[in-house]
Amino acid sequence: QVQLVESGGGLAQPGGSLRLSCVGSGFTLDYYAIGWFREALGKERERVSCISSSDGKTYYADSVKGRFTISRDNDKNTVYLQMNNLKPEDTADYYCVTDMQRNCDFSNYDPVSWGQGTQVTVSS
Repeated sequence: QVQLVESGGGLAQPGGSLRLSCVGSGFTLDYYAIGWFREALGKERERVSCISSSDGKTYYADSVKGRFTISRDNDKNTVYLQMNNLKPEDTADYYCVTDMQRNCDFSNYDPVSWGQGTQVTVSS
C-alpha cells in the first residue's frame, strides 16, 4: 500500500524558511516522480513543485520559483521541499503526492496518492 507522510510544517515569519519532508512507504519512492500541492482556505488547490525520477528534473509553480527547492534522498526514501523567503500567501496545507509515473507532467499533474498534509502558516 502506497503511503506518503509529510512533516516539517509549522509557523514561520515572513522572510523565514521551513523544510518539508515526505517519506514514502509501500513502494520504491525513487522510481517515481514526486510532487507537492498546496491548498489554502478559500483558494483553488495549486501545484507547487515536482521532481522526476528518471533525470531528477524539477518543476515549480511561478508563485514559488526562486524561493522553493525540491530534492530527493533516495537512500532515505524521502523528498524535501525547502521553502525560503516565505510570504503570507504561502500559508496553506501542503501535500506530498505521486501519480506513479517516472516523469513529471507538471501542467497536467493528476496524483493518485496523497499524504495527509502538513500545515504551513506564514505570519508575523
